[in-house]
Amino acid sequence: GHRCPERTMSRNSSSGYDRLITVFSPEGRLYQIEYAFKAVKAAGITTVGVRGVDSVCLVTQKKVAQGHSQDKLLDPSSVTHMYKITDTIGCVQTGHQADARAQVQRVRNEAGNFRYKYGYDMPPEVLAKRVADMNQVYTQHAGMRPYGVNMILCGMDEEKGPQLYMCDPAGHFLGYKATAAGTKDLEAHNMLEKKLKSGPQLSYDETVQMAIQVLQSTLSADFKATDIEVGVAGGDKEHLGRFRQLDEAEIERHLVAISERD
Repeated sequence: GHRCPERTMSRNSSSGYDRLITVFSPEGRLYQIEYAFKAVKAAGITTVGVRGVDSVCLVTQKKVAQGHSQDKLLDPSSVTHMYKITDTIGCVQTGHQADARAQVQRVRNEAGNFRYKYGYDMPPEVLAKRVADMNQVYTQHAGMRPYGVNMILCGMDEEKGPQLYMCDPAGHFLGYKATAAGTKDLEAHNMLEKKLKSGPQLSYDETVQMAIQVLQSTLSADFKATDIEVGVAGGDKEHLGRFRQLDEAEIERHLVAISERD
């Protein structure tokens, strides 16, 4: 006959409650959302973001032969975790890359509509809030799973200067002086806390080099310019606060500066 649902549920407190994303467990947890955070870590990359006085920088690993892409014939320029959302805002997506692209596409639309409707670029904070709002929907409505990605976005705000935000699968968004996401996010966080304890005023070069160095130390790796992607906003007059990715030559320049300093 029919097993009593109460009895099956209580045998293992989590059983049943991780089937539907929109149902709280008796402990008040949403298991599927927690699993989405695990998916972010499972992607095997780590990302660091640092905000300076007049610039902001994102650094992430670029692993070409990994996961779906173990192919030796792969074109490395097609592998990326870094996306430009508007002229002034860029992001790094840590986690499930197919989800990442879907989310970025959606947010680009939102930013385009905002620009059309209001006649000025969407500020980073408004964009971060929009992403968080979209993520929150999937924690409450059945039939959709949350995005398995953590978005760290950066940009220059016309009023507030450099901005750094992180949006997670649960729908939180917060502004940061520096932050990290992915497999070794805790180690990176601790290192950033130590470095930023004294409240240093970071120049453009210091901002970029701190971000790269923290990622390098966290992974105890020795980066080549092709191992990482670096995105920056602000830092000099010629780019007018636009988001841009650094080319290999410029990444190399920073890597050399870091190794000479050590």
